[in-house]
Amino acid sequence: MLWQATLETLTMVGISTAVAALCGLPLGICLTITDKHHILEQPYLNKLLGSIVNIGRSVPFIILMVAIIPFTRRIAGTSIGTTAAIVPLTVAAIPFVARLVETAMKEIDPGVIEAAESMGASPPEIISKILIPEALPSLILALTLTAVNLIGYSAMAGAIGGGGLGDLAIRFGYQRFRADIMLQTVIILVVLVQGIQMLGDKIAQRLYNR
Repeated sequence: MLWQATLETLTMVGISTAVAALCGLPLGICLTITDKHHILEQPYLNKLLGSIVNIGRSVPFIILMVAIIPFTRRIAGTSIGTTAAIVPLTVAAIPFVARLVETAMKEIDPGVIEAAESMGASPPEIISKILIPEALPSLILALTLTAVNLIGYSAMAGAIGGGGLGDLAIRFGYQRFRADIMLQTVIILVVLVQGIQMLGDKIAQRLYNR
C-alpha cells in the first residue's frame, strides 16, 4: 500500500507541476512584459492579470478543492481519486507558478533588455532569447518549489479521498489508530521533498555555471 500510495502521489505531483508550468509560464511572462517600463507596457492588462493571480493564490487549497468539485467532475469524470485530485492541484499551482516566473524574470538586468531593443530585437525574440534563457536557473528553482508545495497539497487532498500518501495516512493510519503507518507516510513525504529539492538545486546550479 505504501508503494502504491507513493506512486499515486508522484503521479499527481508530476502531472500537476507539468501542466501548471505550461499554463503558468505564459501567464508569468505576460505579467512581466506588460508591467511598467517593460517591452509591452499595458498597465490595465497587468493589473487585471495580477488581480486574477492574487485571487487564485489567496484561496486556501482545501476550500478550492471543494469549490471546484463540479469543474473537477467535468474534467476528470469524478471528484474522488488520484485523477480527480490532479485538477485542483493544477488550478492551485498555476497562479503560484505565474508569480514565481514574474519574480524570476524581473531579476534580469534591464540593461540587457534595453540593449536587445536597441539592436532591433522584437518582443518575441526578447522573450525567447533573453528573458527565458537568463531566468532559466530561477525558473527551475521555481518549479522545484512548486513541486514541493504540491506534495503537501496532495497529502491534504487525501482528506477528501484524493488518493496518495495523504489518503493512506488518514484511512489506514488515523482512522484505524495505526501510528506506525502515519509515521511511515510522513517519512516518505520528507524523503520525496528532500529528493526533489536536491534535484532541482543541482540542475539550477549547473545552469548557473553555464
